[in-house]
Amino acid sequence: MNKKKWLKRLIMAVLLVFALLSCFKTISGVDAREINAYNQSENIEKGTTSSQKKTQSLEDAYNWSKEYPHKQVVATGYTAGVESTGKTPNEPGYGITYSGVKVKRDLYSTIAADTNIFPIGTILFIPGYGYGVVADTGSAIKGNHLDLYYKTVSDVYNKWGKQTLDVYIVKMGKGKLTEKDLTHLNENKAMQVYRQQYIKSEVE
Repeated sequence: MNKKKWLKRLIMAVLLVFALLSCFKTISGVDAREINAYNQSENIEKGTTSSQKKTQSLEDAYNWSKEYPHKQVVATGYTAGVESTGKTPNEPGYGITYSGVKVKRDLYSTIAADTNIFPIGTILFIPGYGYGVVADTGSAIKGNHLDLYYKTVSDVYNKWGKQTLDVYIVKMGKGKLTEKDLTHLNENKAMQVYRQQYIKSEVE
């Protein structure tokens, strides 16, 4: 077989591989980084080697500054309570965000933002906090200002306070967020190794 035919077959094979990978991403919603995280979690469960048992933190797992665009923001913390929202637990709408989902502190937590900057559903990675999903707004949240949800006032002050930092834009929202969307993010099997790290850090 001549060189031209070999070259043509090689090009076709490469194109086929790219097409299959693209199709897999479109159908499954899982990218290469998530596959890597899943493989890490599988190796940890099997206990194959000591190096595989030590999973990196989210901050160290990716080169955030190279993989995602960033924006400098001022980030504060808030709770669902009267001190932040003016609502008490027995009032209608307590703990319900502008998007309609309940406030949540998890691997993917609900945060508030100016929707002219970050539309509802935008996923940000916030160093020191984790993933934040824009679900809420606020009269004082204007411009490059975020409000990060915490369960208690003491958590707001002890774990965050007020910080100016770069956040990374993982995915821009389309103006909508549902409980199903948030559950899907937090229960994504490929990300459970990191979710367990988060849960452990919250109870320590």
